Amino acid sequence: MQLRISPSMRSITISSSNGVVDSMKVRVAPQPPPPPPPLALPGAAAGRRGGGGGGGGGGTAAWYLRAVAFPAVVALGCLLPFAFILLAVPALEAGGSKCSSIDCLGRRIGPSFLGRQGGDSTRLVQDLYRIFDQVNNEESTSDKKLPESFREFLLEIKDNHYDARTFAVRLKATMKSMDKEIKRSRLAEQLYKHYASTAIPKGIHCLSLRLTDEYSSNAHARKQLPPPELLPLLSDNSFQHYILASDNILAASVVVSSTVRASSVPEKVVFHVITDKKTYPGMHSWFALNSVSPAIVEVKGVHQFDWLTRENVPVLEAIENHRGVRNHYHGDHGTVSSASDNPRVLASKLQARSPKYISLLNHLRIYLPELFPSLNKVVFLDDDIVVQRDLSPLWEIDLEGKVNGAVETCRGEDNWVMSKRFRTYFNFSHPVIERSLDPEECAWAYGMNVFDLEAWRKTNIRDTYHFWLKENLKSGLTLWKFGTLPPALIAFRGHVHGMDPSWHMLGLGYQENTDIESVKKAAVVHYNGQCKPWLDIAFKNLQPFWTKHVNYSNDFIRNCHILEPQYDR
Repeated sequence: MQLRISPSMRSITISSSNGVVDSMKVRVAPQPPPPPPPLALPGAAAGRRGGGGGGGGGGTAAWYLRAVAFPAVVALGCLLPFAFILLAVPALEAGGSKCSSIDCLGRRIGPSFLGRQGGDSTRLVQDLYRIFDQVNNEESTSDKKLPESFREFLLEIKDNHYDARTFAVRLKATMKSMDKEIKRSRLAEQLYKHYASTAIPKGIHCLSLRLTDEYSSNAHARKQLPPPELLPLLSDNSFQHYILASDNILAASVVVSSTVRASSVPEKVVFHVITDKKTYPGMHSWFALNSVSPAIVEVKGVHQFDWLTRENVPVLEAIENHRGVRNHYHGDHGTVSSASDNPRVLASKLQARSPKYISLLNHLRIYLPELFPSLNKVVFLDDDIVVQRDLSPLWEIDLEGKVNGAVETCRGEDNWVMSKRFRTYFNFSHPVIERSLDPEECAWAYGMNVFDLEAWRKTNIRDTYHFWLKENLKSGLTLWKFGTLPPALIAFRGHVHGMDPSWHMLGLGYQENTDIESVKKAAVVHYNGQCKPWLDIAFKNLQPFWTKHVNYSNDFIRNCHILEPQYDR
């Protein structure tokens, strides 16, 4: 709004650009000229006394105009546009409702003056709250078909002219139905992820077959690893000895290449790669044809260890041949889920049923002192890790007489990954577990462990491990949920030295929201979980930390159509 007063004070213009009042002008009548001064005649004093009423009347009128009327007109000119707007807008908002402008204005500003904000809309919301509370505490008994989309829901309401209560009942039933459908979808997603994680990708299977064929036809693929002149270094304790057990050639190649690349002394690195009898030719071919010099690589199959006999590992044979065990790990995993399961709980149940847990390769780490009798200290690595930092300082860590240097998983910034205690793994409703273990005891991680084999040989860790495996078989596999870590948690009790968490970061196979900056800083990142980095279900934001160590230009990899993933930029 603009107020313009003419220089002569004879005209006032009030303009409003709100589209309701365009302009308004108030004109003030010109003031009469002051009366001429009276002549000074004899008897003037009496004249002034007698005629003062007339002259005083004209002066009073002028004063009144200047002091009262003029400001009043200005104020009125300012207020009239506002009054018009206050009357017009409520009338326009009322539409077809029957209320006068003053009545609509009263409805609009009345509650504010009376301290009742919102009026009809507030009462409507309060009524809806009351109806929703009532409906929420009632059981739905309607068998009427529920809408499958929001559009169908709106059409149903409009066509049937529902009252507020019926609307609330139908809304509750529809939301419950959609919630069940979402939960079923999430459970199905976990089941499909489980099947994908336990299957062997076509490209990796092809790689194993082609390298096995190369082993039989190419003498270079069969050459001795390491060369004869380097054999003494396999038992030289001045070198850094890493042990890797895997039947996945591509995964093993990433572990070895990333470790050697990150090492400050690669010429001191010795890898002992252990695999099963079926994978041995292909694994040997890969490392024979793809040197990681100056590091040394030895490839051995489990069948080449004289110590691994049935007499020395009777429990593992029992596990593999136990009918209940085979049904547990190879049976119908679809029966594991129930409608009441949380998707994360189902994922844990399915992971515990992975067939890898009854593989000898997965239990092999418990026999390291016997398999490598000449070594004093080793670092054991899983095949789903990537090394990003020099691990040489691990050999300088003082384990203070302990056997197992590991990262504890009961404390950390990630409340999901780093919140593992014994209660996470063991069934404390079972009396054997309840009287033997503390549910609050801190757990630790497999995947990157420093083992003092010399100290280990002085303990009964292996016998304790076997004892608890037998107890679990007797109980019908009811003592713990996951595979090989629970018996190790018991067997290594009192023998674990906690290491700094930055050495070993976990959860990249099941925690998509892992902090990227923390991943970059970790010495070892571990893709434990279902979403392995070589699978299509891998998390795309975490997969590049692994794929950058794959040589996609290698002929065997290209011929098996193992392609580098393409990410949206």
